[in-house]
Amino acid sequence: MACDEALLEAAGAHGEPVLRFYGWSEPAASFGYFQRFHEIAALTSLRPLIRRPTGGGLVPHDADWTYSLAFPPGHRWFHLSAVDSYRQVHEWLLAAFGRLGVTLQLAPCSLAGGGQCFAGAERFDVVAGPRKIAGAAQRRNRAGLLIQGSIQPPPDTRREDFQQALLLEAGQRWQTRWQPWTSSPSFRARVQALIEQKYTRAEYNEKR
Repeated sequence: MACDEALLEAAGAHGEPVLRFYGWSEPAASFGYFQRFHEIAALTSLRPLIRRPTGGGLVPHDADWTYSLAFPPGHRWFHLSAVDSYRQVHEWLLAAFGRLGVTLQLAPCSLAGGGQCFAGAERFDVVAGPRKIAGAAQRRNRAGLLIQGSIQPPPDTRREDFQQALLLEAGQRWQTRWQPWTSSPSFRARVQALIEQKYTRAEYNEKR
């Protein structure tokens, strides 16, 4: 969460979108910035519980694949409505899974989930029949646009294959030319500061 927030803060300086794939070293759960901690704590036994910088609902991180996207203010995605950016990122994921021979759909409407991201579905989530496969949350401010996504992988799919398919699909759709990104010492220092001052502190995670 600290790294994603730092990517949003630095989006303008980077000048180009950054796609980050990451995983979890232990089972955990994240929840939306505006959710109430004590309500969320009653919904899951997963710990730690970390408040995301984006909105959305409770997301279990015990078997999922996670990614984030940070767009600078000048990028066209920054100027999309929240609905359109949500739809476009999931159309991208849908096409990437299609490259792997996995047929999925976009949810045509919202289904209540009681504050739990994968217990229901929002319009334009990626679904396999009644099962939600992928959801996301967003934050847009003057620094840029941050999208955080979680994927409950379909059976018999490999994370490495999906990531490669996602990169290839972006190249075909938008002529994206991916380049490795290396964090600077100042970026790493900012991430560490956010970890120590915010994301590991109960007064932040439990503030509502």
